[in-house]
Amino acid sequence: MSQPYASLSPDKVVDCVEHVGYRCDLRLLALNSYENRVYQVGLEDETPIIAKFYREGRWTDTQILEEHAFSLALQGHGLSVIAPLVVNGDTLHHVEGHRFSLFPRRGGHPPELDNLDHLLSLGRTLARIHRVGATLELPHRPALSIDRTVTASREFILEHFIPRDLVAAYSSLADDCEQAIKGLLDTHDESMNQIVHGDCHTGNILWRDDTPHFVDLDDCYSAPCIQDLWMFLSGDRSQRELQLSELIGGYEEFNDFDPAQLRWIEALRTMRIMHYAAWLGRRWDDPAFPLAFPWFGQERFWADHILELREQLAAMQEPPLRLL
Repeated sequence: MSQPYASLSPDKVVDCVEHVGYRCDLRLLALNSYENRVYQVGLEDETPIIAKFYREGRWTDTQILEEHAFSLALQGHGLSVIAPLVVNGDTLHHVEGHRFSLFPRRGGHPPELDNLDHLLSLGRTLARIHRVGATLELPHRPALSIDRTVTASREFILEHFIPRDLVAAYSSLADDCEQAIKGLLDTHDESMNQIVHGDCHTGNILWRDDTPHFVDLDDCYSAPCIQDLWMFLSGDRSQRELQLSELIGGYEEFNDFDPAQLRWIEALRTMRIMHYAAWLGRRWDDPAFPLAFPWFGQERFWADHILELREQLAAMQEPPLRLL
């Protein structure tokens, strides 16, 4: 089993942070992160900082620096985004084979999605984020891709993980979902894309002082704006339409929204579900993943996954949500 962070001991974390000029007090707290490794690092006579160590082989240095440029641009426009610290003129540091960035520590809690005021504020903030994203060209970041998130995921799962007695059911259903996704996204083209957060769920938002503070732009990419909005919708259809209307009401105070994008919501949700299952599989050699996701790979997981895809296939055949 490979261990991508095997050499990243507590002492090594301290060495890396001190290499760029900070003096650590040896207090380390590992934070909840699987793709990368993230630590709160105590400093002598200063507020602790956050050190984020990037997984080797996932992003190139150029792609990481484009992510940082997006964060800093947002911060420069007065948006509350936790951007990397510029230390000695750099935001990305290399020490003994480790790539890492440092961030200020911020507290907060996830937004309450049953609170319409929170949704209104999220819509306003995302509109401003998207206005900045629309002005940027980050040519090395990926773009929305059915081939990358659906086709490749389906093929990987079929080759490596699906139990033999579920292969036929998964193969047929995954193919049906892919065709439905392509049908819904037939009105989408790259001219409708812009740089978005890309992983905009409540775990990446710190709510404090009645303000959403956005963190972790690690997955920023080129996609339609609805990609950053649909993950805040849950519950039955009437609840989702109410939530959506509040989000878009706030959004349109600062940016235009094309309601034609509502047709893509369930396709984007299905793409994320399929990609997530394959992501877990691709990371299964990392010892942190079996510990954190012990249920993955069991037959019960795949039976539930197939049921979820069946529900998504039905959802993609329903009329799109309405703005009330």
